Amino acid sequence: MTKRLSGIAVLVLTATTVLYGQSAPAPTKAFVPAKTPDGQPDLRGTWVNFDSTPFEAPPPSGGSNGAPIPSAPGINPPSHWADHDSPMKAARRSMVVDPPEGRVPVMKWAEDKRAYDLAHVQDHWVHQTSWERCITRGMPAGMFPAGYNNAYEFIQVPGYVVIRYEMIHNARIIPIDGRPRLNEKIRQWDGEPRGHWEGTTLVVESTNYNDKGMIATSAATQRIRGIPQTDALHVVERFTPVDANTIIYRATIDDKNVYTKPWTVEIPLTRDPKYRMFEYSCQEGNYATPNILAGGRKEEREAAGGTKD
Repeated sequence: MTKRLSGIAVLVLTATTVLYGQSAPAPTKAFVPAKTPDGQPDLRGTWVNFDSTPFEAPPPSGGSNGAPIPSAPGINPPSHWADHDSPMKAARRSMVVDPPEGRVPVMKWAEDKRAYDLAHVQDHWVHQTSWERCITRGMPAGMFPAGYNNAYEFIQVPGYVVIRYEMIHNARIIPIDGRPRLNEKIRQWDGEPRGHWEGTTLVVESTNYNDKGMIATSAATQRIRGIPQTDALHVVERFTPVDANTIIYRATIDDKNVYTKPWTVEIPLTRDPKYRMFEYSCQEGNYATPNILAGGRKEEREAAGGTKD
């Protein structure tokens, strides 16, 4: 019995040495950002999310993440549009982190509609994404990286956080003063955001979406590009600064009409004070949509035996 007690004492002393001795790792302190003049955690500055991580993980059976997106050789943006010297985080398995398999739980009808729309973009503007029509990239679609223009300026004033997006020059005004929401009959392309702080995390909840937009509009979102949104869409975003130059962005998307369950995306934002944001000259009614439709009509005339222009 005495030997057993002695052994226990040795174990306790050893554990105490590990816990409190010099060999024990020091506890990691949570990052505490500076404060703005009105007391908000300071997120101000220019942030980028250039990211080589695929939006979704590969399907369990193997194969491609790609959607049946019509290709148009020779009319894509020039390669130098994607040139940049901004910092990039290490690639991860997928931007989708929940469900754990990294796949968006899309209902079949929504995938079928996406496939039909993307195959008929030359037939009518209703089949085009809101980005092609220069209305909006969508929300949270505007936070999903594209091939270029992945910059965001955070502006903070009393009662508001404003995020200025380089792509389609959208300025998203987020009230954080606790005001009530608008009437549920008022529906908007990007929803209606309301924000609040949970410690140093900015939490933004968006509702009141219309059913005209799409959850993702960039080809970088693979098969999710062109998936429709409905007026049941509900999005909760979390912006958490983890060091002076990194914000972890998480968005949980819930639309009972489109997905079998909610899903979550996580993307790091990296501070880039040298990045310059330029005007993105895109507005509804620009050349893209009429030219796309004109091309479709030309192909129809040729198929009907008409003369080529």
